[in-house]
Amino acid sequence: MTNTRTPVPVGREAVADRLLRSTAARSYDPDLDIDWSAPLVPGKGFILEHRCSLYGTSLWDQLSPEQRLELGKHEGASVASTGIWLELMLMRILAKLAYHGDPASAHVQYALTELGEECRHTIMFGRMIEQLGTPMYRPPPRIWALGNWLPTLATGPSMWAAILLGEEIPDRFQREQAADGSIQPLMRMVNRIHILEEARHISFAREELPRCVARTSTAGMAYHRAVTARFAFIVASNLINPLVYRSVGLDPRTARAAALANPHYRQTLRFGGQKIVAFLADNGLIGGPGRYWWRRSFLID
Repeated sequence: MTNTRTPVPVGREAVADRLLRSTAARSYDPDLDIDWSAPLVPGKGFILEHRCSLYGTSLWDQLSPEQRLELGKHEGASVASTGIWLELMLMRILAKLAYHGDPASAHVQYALTELGEECRHTIMFGRMIEQLGTPMYRPPPRIWALGNWLPTLATGPSMWAAILLGEEIPDRFQREQAADGSIQPLMRMVNRIHILEEARHISFAREELPRCVARTSTAGMAYHRAVTARFAFIVASNLINPLVYRSVGLDPRTARAAALANPHYRQTLRFGGQKIVAFLADNGLIGGPGRYWWRRSFLID
């Protein structure tokens, strides 16, 4: 019988094999590794104060310490809610990769392994939001609906770029919070689990993206730059849902405008995107008309 399997690049297989062994050696089960029965600790924060969208504004100055904690709780829930949306899209992309790939390859086997971890992360974020007692802050219906099209629109370089944008921006904030004792133990443990397992996911995507870029035509790269720029704007602009401001009695439109004009919040977004923006630029995925969306996202100056 003729072997009809499509050869998988050796380098790609070596990376996937290493990640599979890392997964087997060190992974978490949020059901067992998080004490979901533990109460929230009075006085501890949910995000770092200087990462709050209103920090440094006149509206922030008007808030009591208790209101600042409350706003941080809702902003933390908003980022987790956006994370759930991003994870759901990522799982569809990974399932598509596996559907069209070779399940005997380490590459597809790791994609399926990552899909399982993302499923657990989604449940973990959902349980965390439940523990916080906040709403699930979905992106607006129009943006939520666009998520249905991402696996179709983002292929090749823009697919991996979209994955990395959804993974690396929250990862930077989580790494900063996980080591800070002023943050709620629940949030820190969720962050630790996500950081450890996302490091493998990020490595997987970062290894694959340059290979896709090398196979893409000049015209194709123009398309992928445009898709990546638009998705970067969507991610950055939907981390904080304007409805969070109602938790402290602020008008969502007024507070949203204050946040977007806030130099501290713009710097926070640049901090979140610093590493992934540099990586995408090095691989030719930032440039042309798409720079308009990158600037509007505040991920670049």
